[in-house]
Amino acid sequence: IPDFGHKYYLQFSTEDYRTGENAGSCLATVLYPRKKSPPVVSIKCSHTKDQNEIQEEDNRLYQRIRQQTKPIAGSNIPDSYGHIEPALEPAWALAVAGSSSIMWEKSTEDVGYFLAQVKSVKQWMRKDNFIEFDYTVLLHEMPTQEMISCHMRLTWLPGHPLRVKHFCASKKHRLEEGSGLGSGSAAGLSEERGANF
Repeated sequence: IPDFGHKYYLQFSTEDYRTGENAGSCLATVLYPRKKSPPVVSIKCSHTKDQNEIQEEDNRLYQRIRQQTKPIAGSNIPDSYGHIEPALEPAWALAVAGSSSIMWEKSTEDVGYFLAQVKSVKQWMRKDNFIEFDYTVLLHEMPTQEMISCHMRLTWLPGHPLRVKHFCASKKHRLEEGSGLGSGSAAGLSEERGANF
């Protein structure tokens, strides 16, 4: 699009990150503006699982976290052998979802990101029904191969959008302000902007 940026049309399939099962197919348009800002994405997906099945999976994950007798805490997930302790799998699942919003916001037409590792995670106990975690995650930047460290605070309750606030260390090791954009499974998107936390 002249004076604005490049627009791409994509067709792709998705899979459940845990089981590898086909989760559906999507059609999307992605516009990368010339100015430094997140891509503008329009997406429509058909899911192989119905909404009730997705909601049941969310509820199972939520109940697994709520039934812990003490807050979840851990580091180096997965470990250097690619292993994730079963007790830390719920924290990893939420890290995958939460970090995807950071990757979306930071990605450009020439640079993309992948979640490499959760360096640390700590659950905060709340008086309401929401669950809340603090993470330090490492994002693998492509094609530079650099590792970018980001702090992420994630809040979630099934049926509500995942809320993510973050800030990331830049290549020069100064902090960049981050906002958050997150989604909770199929619950949609929610934008939350504000100061660092």
